[in-house]
Amino acid sequence: MANKVHVKKDDQVIVISGKDKGAAGKVLKVDTDKNRVYVEGANIVKKHQKARTQNDPSGIIEREGSIDASNVMIVCPKCGKATRVAKKVNEDGSKDRVCKKCGAVIDTVKKAKKGV
Repeated sequence: MANKVHVKKDDQVIVISGKDKGAAGKVLKVDTDKNRVYVEGANIVKKHQKARTQNDPSGIIEREGSIDASNVMIVCPKCGKATRVAKKVNEDGSKDRVCKKCGAVIDTVKKAKKGV
């Protein structure tokens, strides 16, 4: 069973621990099996890449490495602070992700229709 991760793709996050502490960026990818996230501009690693075809370049490329999901916090779009996320269920069955500090709605997840 996949782990529940508190961040989603395209969330604005800030790194709260590790060598890239304080770095902010957008979540590029979430790996729920390993509980890790890829953040734009954080944990840059160098990869030695060999050319697979004659036209592909070979060399050392830099790309984002994964960070444990517990080392990032969502940045609230309203107050601009790193915050935890609460979930609030609406009357129509949709769920809101809400900022714990200011109460602003971060995003809404629509409920799936049954029997369609």
